[in-house]
Amino acid sequence: MGGSGGGSVYYNVRQESLQQRVREASEEISKDFLPRLQELLDEKLSIYNRRDTDLIQRRLNDITEKLGGFLEGKWDFRFGGSVAKHTYVDGLSDVDSLLIVGGEFDTTQPPKSVLDAIVRRLSGMNSIAGATSGHIAVTVRYQDGMEIQLVPAVREGTMLRVPSWTRDGWSRINPKKFTDALTRRNGQCEGKLVPTIKLAKGIIATWPGTVRLSGYHVESLAIDSFRNYGGPKNTAAMLPYFFEQAAAAVLKPIRDRTGQSIHVDGYLGKANSEEREKAAHWCQQVAKRMRNASVQGSFSQWMELFDE
Repeated sequence: MGGSGGGSVYYNVRQESLQQRVREASEEISKDFLPRLQELLDEKLSIYNRRDTDLIQRRLNDITEKLGGFLEGKWDFRFGGSVAKHTYVDGLSDVDSLLIVGGEFDTTQPPKSVLDAIVRRLSGMNSIAGATSGHIAVTVRYQDGMEIQLVPAVREGTMLRVPSWTRDGWSRINPKKFTDALTRRNGQCEGKLVPTIKLAKGIIATWPGTVRLSGYHVESLAIDSFRNYGGPKNTAAMLPYFFEQAAAAVLKPIRDRTGQSIHVDGYLGKANSEEREKAAHWCQQVAKRMRNASVQGSFSQWMELFDE
């Protein structure tokens, strides 16, 4: 028994020594790896930020002028000097402007009639390559490749209503409530939440359509996930944290801050549905790959997540 006990002590000493060496090696990797990783993420972010916001604003002004008396007003989604992050459309593209239409249009008419009317009015613009209507938004395309997303809204009393993304009808919306919440949380994260959201969207855009989270859902998950965040305020640290938190949060419905619907993620079904389980699995796998890539000091494994 004495010999066995001695072997156990020797084994534990070796294990502790090995663990210490692993920790030291990991710290050494992190010292050189994390700053370079942050540089690469900043480079990736610069690609997402290449939209010329001054040009976008000029084009939105041209659109407003073309629509003329058709509009009562509009809400340009600007946030922190760039295009707003609030997303009404399915997928990951950001809405650039909410067009408040008046005149003959109200909520007694189907959204498609308003969308088609906007397309018809814009079709004569020489400066655009084309305009098409989707389920709830109009996409205006330009020769230089830029696309501008427009969502129509109609007034109903003191409220605004926009095309519903879950049914053929209109849903109430309060865009200021959402952007205020995003602004507050971004400030709490020293301005790094919005860049983290953009990068997360870039990764999620590579996922299969069956598990791809909507842009609005991603933003809502981020607002909730970073409520009490106390970690480093940089995207290299916040991205894996987001996907770890999202893996748990996506399993349950999130209430819609804008009032557009009961939940922002109704497209995934009820709590713990098969769709939610799949989305959680993808979030978990991304977080795991990020952590492993950081431990191994592999920049390529990190960047692969944006390109798959």
